[in-house]
Amino acid sequence: MAADPKPGAGAAAYPTGPALLRDPLLNKGTAFTDAERDALGVRGLLPPAVITQDQQVARVLDNLRRQPTDLDKFISLNALRDRNETLFFRVVIDHPDEIMPLIYTPTVGLACQRFAQIFQRPRGMWVSAADRGHIAAVLRNWPARNVQIIVVTDGERILGLGDLGANGMGIPVGKLSLYTACAGIDPATTLPLMLDVGTNNAAFLQDPLYVGLKQPRLRGAEYDALVEEFMRAAQEVFPGVVIQFEDFASLNAFRLLHTWRERLCCFNDDIQGTASVALAGLYSAMRITRGKLAEQRLLFLGAGEAATGICDLVVAAMAGEGLPEAEARKRCWLVDSRGLVVKSRADLSEHKRRYAHQHNEVPDFLSAVKALKPTAIIGVAAVGKTFTREVLEEMARLNEHPIVFALSNPTSQAECTAQEAYLWTAGRALFACGSPFDPVTVEGRTLVPRQGNNSYIFPGVGLGLVASRARRATDEMFLAAARALAELVTPQDLEQGSLYPALARVREASARIAAAVAEVAFARGLASVPRPGDTLAFVRAKMYEPSYRSYV
Repeated sequence: MAADPKPGAGAAAYPTGPALLRDPLLNKGTAFTDAERDALGVRGLLPPAVITQDQQVARVLDNLRRQPTDLDKFISLNALRDRNETLFFRVVIDHPDEIMPLIYTPTVGLACQRFAQIFQRPRGMWVSAADRGHIAAVLRNWPARNVQIIVVTDGERILGLGDLGANGMGIPVGKLSLYTACAGIDPATTLPLMLDVGTNNAAFLQDPLYVGLKQPRLRGAEYDALVEEFMRAAQEVFPGVVIQFEDFASLNAFRLLHTWRERLCCFNDDIQGTASVALAGLYSAMRITRGKLAEQRLLFLGAGEAATGICDLVVAAMAGEGLPEAEARKRCWLVDSRGLVVKSRADLSEHKRRYAHQHNEVPDFLSAVKALKPTAIIGVAAVGKTFTREVLEEMARLNEHPIVFALSNPTSQAECTAQEAYLWTAGRALFACGSPFDPVTVEGRTLVPRQGNNSYIFPGVGLGLVASRARRATDEMFLAAARALAELVTPQDLEQGSLYPALARVREASARIAAAVAEVAFARGLASVPRPGDTLAFVRAKMYEPSYRSYV
């Protein structure tokens, strides 16, 4: 990947011949004009026909739709990106409903599980425990210096699939693809990064094709020292870079966020992004029920980083409506593998204790629904089929419009399907999902479920942080992001049961979220650039558009 010349540079500023065709950031394939082919030394290296980008998109889609499985489509799209990044993003942006599930959830889960088998070309960087003491030097091997966002994982909690070790690299790559497709972050300024500290996945340790370190995971002081060195090195090599923690296990995720959030610009999407998108869905649901957020009682299936992250942001939002924080906390309840999280339990980690309330022990989720009578159930435990018919029928008995968020992914881990949620509540559920589901017709009414997917939130948050060059990412920014997203849901969306805007509007959503985040940065003195006269126009001007440049 060559350094990208400034816009308007003449042909002499670019590589020529095969080197140009092998650079995915610069290659246009058969779209090079005759004049460009002469100026750049590629005449004869391409078929003679000049094909437009629109024609190339049509060809890509035709070939893609002939692939037999979603994993084959994932591999085909990766190969396209390795050849022609501009065309890849044109395809994604023009066809988000079809392509985004292929490059991220749910397909990326299977791609990570089979990462070693389908590996073709390295993308991003691997920093391993073996690099301790010279991580900055490793990072300097990256060919670009204007890196603005790093998505980093250690692969221990990939989606709902557990410890995938270095195979989890598919997640940072996929996340950063969405940063570009959804929010216009220039792909040349993004860096996917795997922090390989080993794996406790026995199958991978025995797999001769496994691409990571074949050793048990680092823990304790050694792990923290490696992360500390990486975080410092990233700021040294890429000053002001935004760092997104992704798919770290709970035992590390909360601690790392607490350690670093006041020291540099970073956030954890599983904790804060999930919270923001869930809160946006609750705001939309309130427009249908005519209720107030502060009046809701939320019951979570799951008690990890997603559940407590949502609780924390909902509590902040309820407090903003005038409810005392202590009372707001009592409206959020958790169920983990041992039952209802209550004060009397002695096995609770710190993040669970904030939401451990006085109550008798309750052994299972259905019993908790009956005992607590929630207005909303939110699944984030990555245990499939746990919103059973009995659970959903009980929610429908308790509520005119039960709020049902089955947010776990991939699809195999979804707490229920859209069809189950709607049919078992007589079409009255206000449903959001983590993986895509088709529309469902109940009693003559077609309901259109939409994903409560973090892709609605984190790309816009990242764009706002980058545009304002924010020194910190705060909870207030994620509150602002949730409100901005909810405001984009139209009456027509709500009429068909959709709690989020259509995915085709995700770039508009990202721009508005970015503006809201940047406004918080400017208002709180966290921005490193002057406040513009029009913040929305300011962030839109920074959004990458995958159109071919002219070289002559």
